[in-house]
Amino acid sequence: MKSNEIKEAALKYFTIHGYEGASLSLIAEEVGMKKQSIYAHFKGKDDLFLQVLRDAKETELSSKLQYFSEIDSQNPKLDLYGFLQLVIDLFQKNEQLKFWLRMSFFPPAHLAEAIEKEVIDIEDKVQAILESKFQGWIDAKVIVGDVSKTPTYAFLGVVDSILLELVYGNDENRLKDKLEASWTVFWRGISHQ
Repeated sequence: MKSNEIKEAALKYFTIHGYEGASLSLIAEEVGMKKQSIYAHFKGKDDLFLQVLRDAKETELSSKLQYFSEIDSQNPKLDLYGFLQLVIDLFQKNEQLKFWLRMSFFPPAHLAEAIEKEVIDIEDKVQAILESKFQGWIDAKVIVGDVSKTPTYAFLGVVDSILLELVYGNDENRLKDKLEASWTVFWRGISHQ
């Protein structure tokens, strides 16, 4: 139980202050313990950080897997646009995912390689699911195309554009405009018009 409390406090401090600005002393104080007591649960700051990161990764992955398991495979326009909305909502409403996204863009230098492996792992899993969905839509002739990789990469480009705006931008209108423009061009490229 105490490990989870420590991870919750660490999530807060890592999200707000980044790796460098979050101290084990402040995290310990937040949960009402001494800094040394954290070492009974975690090997050190790196271990705590990576466990918080992996928890955030699992939250993101399970949210996306759940979304894909619930969509109607015959309505790609609704399903794909809904996925873009999910990405935005997850970042705006879930502290774990805000932390995950920020750390994937701005990893602590000495943990960059470990974080990159986690990011690539989740990207590969989401890409595989999308390729499968796109192939199903192509086979059912509800979108144009012959190979699933092309629309998958194009769609992931739209997702990356939105993620970039979420991390670097603070303008809700710009996010909305970027989403609508990217989505419109993408959808025109794969739909039977």
